[in-house]
Amino acid sequence: MAACGGKKKSEDIIAPKVEKVKPKAPISMQEYTDDRDVEWIGKTYHVAINRRPADSLSMVKDENGQKYVDNIFTVAVSRSDGSVFFSRSFTKKDLNSYLDDDFRKTGLFEGLVFDKVDGDWLVFAASVGHPQTDEYIPMVIRLSRMGNLVIKRDVQMDTNNVEKADSLDEDEI
Repeated sequence: MAACGGKKKSEDIIAPKVEKVKPKAPISMQEYTDDRDVEWIGKTYHVAINRRPADSLSMVKDENGQKYVDNIFTVAVSRSDGSVFFSRSFTKKDLNSYLDDDFRKTGLFEGLVFDKVDGDWLVFAASVGHPQTDEYIPMVIRLSRMGNLVIKRDVQMDTNNVEKADSLDEDEI
C-alpha cells in the first residue's frame, strides 16, 4: 500500500490589496517673488518676477486624478527712475507652441527666473513640468532693449564651454 507523502501545493498567491490613491483637494505651488537689480545697456534696471497660483486657469490632473492649480508669472522691468520699461503676465498658454500634447495637457507652468544679461537682451529661463516629477520642458525667453520678446525651446545643455546654438525653435511675439 502506497501513501501520498506530500502536502498539496496551492496555486493561490496572497498579496496585500492595493488601495487606489484618492485625490486630495487641488494642490497649489507657493507664491514666489524674485527682485533684483541688473546692469543692462549701461544702466541699472530692476527686474521683478512673481509666481502665483491661479484658480482661473485650467487645472492639470496627474495619472491618479490629483488636480493641480497652474501658475501665472508676472515679469516687470523698471528703469532706475521707477518708470516701467516692460510688464507682462505669462501663462502656460503663451508657451503652448513649444510643448507637446502631453505637456500641454498635463504640465504646469512651474518656473520663470532671470538668467543673465546677453548684450542687448535680458534672458529668462522658463519651464513647464509634470507635477511633482523631474520631467520638464525648458525654455528661454529673451527681452530686447526695444521691448520685443523671443521665446525658444531650450535644447542646449548648460555647460560653461559650449556656445548656445542659434538653430533653436524661435518665435518673436
